[in-house]
Amino acid sequence: NAPEVIIRNEKRMLQQSVDALFDNNRCKRPVLGSSNRPLKSLTDMIKGKQGRFRENLLGKRVDYSARSVIVVGPELSLNQCGLPKKIALELFQPFIIRRLKELGHADTIKSAKRMLERRDEDVWDILDEVITNHPVLLNRAPTLHRMGIQAFEPVLVEGNAIRVHPLVCKGFNADFDGDQMAVHLPLSIEAQVEATTLILSTNNIFSPANGAPIISASQDIVMGCYYMTVSKPDRLGHGMIFASTDEVHLAFLQGKVVRHTQIKVRLPRDKRVKGEGSDDYQMGGLVETTVGRVMFNDFLPPQMAFYNMTMKSRDLSNVIADCYLELGKEATITLLDSMKETGFREATASGMSFATSDLKIPPSKEKILADSEATVLKQMKLYDRGIITNQERYNKVLDTWMGAREEITKDMMQELENDYREDGKYVNPIFLMAQSGARGGVEQMRQLAGMRGLMSKPNGEIIETPIKANFCEGLTVLEYFSSTHGARKGLADTALKTADSGYLTRKLADVCQNMVITQHDCGTTQGITRGVVYRGEKVEVSLADAIRGRVSRTNIVNPITDEVIVREGEMITIEMARKIQAMGLEKIQVRSPMTCESELGLCQLCYGMDLSTGDEVEEGLAVGIIAAQSIGEPGTQLTMRTFHIGGTAHRDVEESEIQAKRAGRVKYARIRSVVNSEGRNVVLTRNGEVIILDAKDRELEKYTIPSGATLMVNENDEIQPGQTVCQWDPHSVPILAEVGGKVRFEDCIEGRSYRAEKDPQSGFVRRTIIEHKTDLHPQIILEDGTGKILDFYYLPEGANIDVDEGALVAAGSVLAKTPRESGGTQDITGGLPRVTELFEARKPKDPAVIAEIDGEIEFVPERKRGKRVVIVRADDGTEVEHIIPHGKQLLVHAGERVVAGDALVRGPLVPHDILRVSGTEAVQQYLLHEIQNVYRSQRVEIDDKHIEIVVSQMLRKLKIENVGDTNSLPGVLVDKFEFRKLNEDLKECVRITNVGDSEFIEGDVVPISTLEEVNAHIEAAGQTPSTGAKPRSATASVQLLGITKAAVQSESFISAASFQETTKVLTEAALAGKEDTLVGLKENVILGHLIPAGTGFRTHQEAEVRIRPEALEELQAEKERILAARMDYLNEQSPEPPAPRTFE
Repeated sequence: NAPEVIIRNEKRMLQQSVDALFDNNRCKRPVLGSSNRPLKSLTDMIKGKQGRFRENLLGKRVDYSARSVIVVGPELSLNQCGLPKKIALELFQPFIIRRLKELGHADTIKSAKRMLERRDEDVWDILDEVITNHPVLLNRAPTLHRMGIQAFEPVLVEGNAIRVHPLVCKGFNADFDGDQMAVHLPLSIEAQVEATTLILSTNNIFSPANGAPIISASQDIVMGCYYMTVSKPDRLGHGMIFASTDEVHLAFLQGKVVRHTQIKVRLPRDKRVKGEGSDDYQMGGLVETTVGRVMFNDFLPPQMAFYNMTMKSRDLSNVIADCYLELGKEATITLLDSMKETGFREATASGMSFATSDLKIPPSKEKILADSEATVLKQMKLYDRGIITNQERYNKVLDTWMGAREEITKDMMQELENDYREDGKYVNPIFLMAQSGARGGVEQMRQLAGMRGLMSKPNGEIIETPIKANFCEGLTVLEYFSSTHGARKGLADTALKTADSGYLTRKLADVCQNMVITQHDCGTTQGITRGVVYRGEKVEVSLADAIRGRVSRTNIVNPITDEVIVREGEMITIEMARKIQAMGLEKIQVRSPMTCESELGLCQLCYGMDLSTGDEVEEGLAVGIIAAQSIGEPGTQLTMRTFHIGGTAHRDVEESEIQAKRAGRVKYARIRSVVNSEGRNVVLTRNGEVIILDAKDRELEKYTIPSGATLMVNENDEIQPGQTVCQWDPHSVPILAEVGGKVRFEDCIEGRSYRAEKDPQSGFVRRTIIEHKTDLHPQIILEDGTGKILDFYYLPEGANIDVDEGALVAAGSVLAKTPRESGGTQDITGGLPRVTELFEARKPKDPAVIAEIDGEIEFVPERKRGKRVVIVRADDGTEVEHIIPHGKQLLVHAGERVVAGDALVRGPLVPHDILRVSGTEAVQQYLLHEIQNVYRSQRVEIDDKHIEIVVSQMLRKLKIENVGDTNSLPGVLVDKFEFRKLNEDLKECVRITNVGDSEFIEGDVVPISTLEEVNAHIEAAGQTPSTGAKPRSATASVQLLGITKAAVQSESFISAASFQETTKVLTEAALAGKEDTLVGLKENVILGHLIPAGTGFRTHQEAEVRIRPEALEELQAEKERILAARMDYLNEQSPEPPAPRTFE
């Protein structure tokens, strides 16, 4: 019977200690250990990188592994790796012990182990026997994509280093400057079979990210092949004609011709010939080529075309891809090995070296620099006289130096190409290396022998004094100092980037992990439009590339021949894609993962081609993980910086005109223009277009014309290719008078909304609008003689006023100019941060306001909360007010028509707004396009379907708005298929409206069958039956979730807990009594099950395996025949062995 106080205190302390036991970090005062650190509680043991989930369940350590430094093994075949004998003895220890006992060399395990330690003779023989047909796995950390682990047949080598085939390095991203690799041994027979059939390096020729060969020639091999196929005029034996390729070899061996000699050779009539820069084949006959090209084509399989071109790295990749398409895998592997041999041999024979005398500094450099200096001085004088602003001067200076750098580079490349030393027999090695794609490029060469160019300051601005020297001449102290900053920032960025990129990959893998191909066809009628992607005027992705490997949504028929090229539901092969492109189509409808209706995972038709094999994707393939790896792996190549438009020191010289590419007739669309006082036709609208039509009024091309541009052609003019359509000032956006009138300034108060600078020399006063926090909205108003307002123009921050108050101006005059830089987008977030921002669906900083409805723009003079109001009025009279923040530059004029979703002011768009206003498809296209833009700007190719998979996961959840008669709660997030099921189930039910004599309650929702049953009983008893009405179905809106949120919201709580916020997820799951159906990959890995993908997929698991004796006999007979053929070949020593037949 202790006092109440003591008992309460004990209870409180007990509660505190239990709290600390469960989660010590949540307590106000955590319990500290001996070293003043909080003690590790139960939740600490399961969460975080070192917790139970990530450390032990998802990341396991394995026995039978080794690691060592790698060195190159040029003598290996593609499926081999060199394994040091020491490593092999350790790895295969249990297998050797078993074999020693079987053969009676040892009686007990102990004695066998002793034999191993003594390294007896028998042990080596047994080791050789054990490693045959037993693949090992090589892994190089970081394993960013599936090519980071590949299987090889081990070959025993002396020494301590693992030998790796030079062609597989690209997949591992390995080089031989001290990289290490780990070796793992598949133990069970199933694991060995999977290693041989799936993970063997010869099965990983193409990258699953974009379908390009990942095992392809690089560095020395490219250099050798390029050197071999280069053509030089006037070499020994120039112009000789040969009757066959054999004669060419004979002449070469006898020293009558050299590799680069231009000759003519007769090829068989049916031999296809592929020339430089064309996709089409010519047929054989007498062909102009070089001796080296004949030798190069000799190691290609005889069924392939004759490649009559200088072989660059890209061309070698194409040869590999063509070989795979035409002749299959076996031939490609043989080709790769012979390409490696030839490349190394020729690179050695060429005797190439690298010397400073090979770096030619162009003689024109001095003149170009002097001219640029003069231009810069002129701009400075113009600025001093007040004719241009400082910003304009700065831009023009940068443009001048950029132009100079380009010009010097062009001259330098010509110098190197026409390096005529040794009577023109010399091939400049530096030019060759860059040209062939073996190492380096124009960018590096320009720094070595051209001009280093402009450098950027720590804050990203460009220093306007360029580095005029190159490394060949040497830099001055000041130049060296300006370049140190950029170099250091680069190194700091790289370290940060690696961590960010790894985290992005992890988030992507988590959000997509349960996307597996589960069925053949989900039966959807939906699809998306795929077409040509333009960047400016240039085609960035051709139609053939955009649609190959997709499944068509419609039949595509050639209108001229009525031939069906692709049927609905058929996969578009590369040949079909080229045919469709040749028809001149711009876009077609295809199936897409974003519109797939499979409840679990995806279907084969919506996914299309498996890019790593070129065939239809197999059921059970974990496409989600592949998508995550394909997007995450190049993450380390993206830039870290958010760059200013003036930002990088690599900005292009600004475009300032558009030229027509084809001849045709000009047509204007949405263009309003006025003729100004100088008689020029000036465009007032922002997004007007000039369309060029052919004789049948079909659209050939169209150009978007910027506001303020001067049109050089009139409507219905005939235009020729190369003719200028319009010109504009690239550095400023003019604000133009649409009508003539008298100028009056409104809200323009010196010192508050604008600042005036008087030029001492010219007396010219420049007025610049400054940032102002007050309710001032500076604008220029145009009035007529009576003071009636004709038009008004808002002046954004940074605008320079070009007219005086009271002046009379004509239509089309420039009232003010805003520099293009300060057009509102001070920073464009680029690189990795932008990709993360898009995948996380974050609101960008300083976003644009978009039009909520279609209609006409109307400006309202009054303001709300100090902000401007823009009204969009629809045709039926509905009005929607849009509030525009301070200082934003408007993109629209009064009276202009806008479509819902158009931006009204400058700035990046908010994905959530696009979803709300324009719907799901618009936001899908926006995200896809924006993410691809970042990757393409860094020249990284990723197939769209990988990004589509992630986007479809981001839009998978719906938020219930109105529950109707379902038993759901409003505001809850549900999976779209679950929501559909809720409403489907309602169709089988009725809502009780009149109870009658039953025991139902009014408003109950009961199945129709139950109601009929109950009513039958009631009617039999002569009472009033109950009646019901159709139940109200629930409504919901699509939600866009960022990938982190989508991963935490995962259906499976085990998967979500192992990702982030472990405690929270597990607590909520326990409270809700959740069940985990174990359909994803991650939850199965955690529980130690086979994952439901690949060979663990249900169709494989349910398959029965029966042995067919007749098939085995056929196999044996085939084997013996091949062996006999091999023996004959060895006896005859014939020049080439018969190709082995592939058999099932």
